[in-house]
Amino acid sequence: MNKLTIIIIAAVFLAVMNIISFSLMAHDKRSAQKGRWRISEKTLFLSAAFFGGLGGVLGMQLFRHKTQHWYFKVFFPVFLIIQLALVGFGAYCLFMA
Repeated sequence: MNKLTIIIIAAVFLAVMNIISFSLMAHDKRSAQKGRWRISEKTLFLSAAFFGGLGGVLGMQLFRHKTQHWYFKVFFPVFLIIQLALVGFGAYCLFMA
């Protein structure tokens, strides 16, 4: 597999995971406002942990959702930082190989 293919696959994967995480935050906020069925906090955390950190953080800030929960305010940015480090390390390995 060449480098361009790896980059495209990684970019698509990251985009999809972050869109999912962002969308889950939006849906859960709307559901909370309307008194409907909610998305579990476990699902929100898993979506952010599996390379959806940016979408989770953006969704949390844009929709002002889960911002009063310390564990969301702490762990979502931590997930994002770890993911950025992993992507950076992967890019380093890819281009230095």
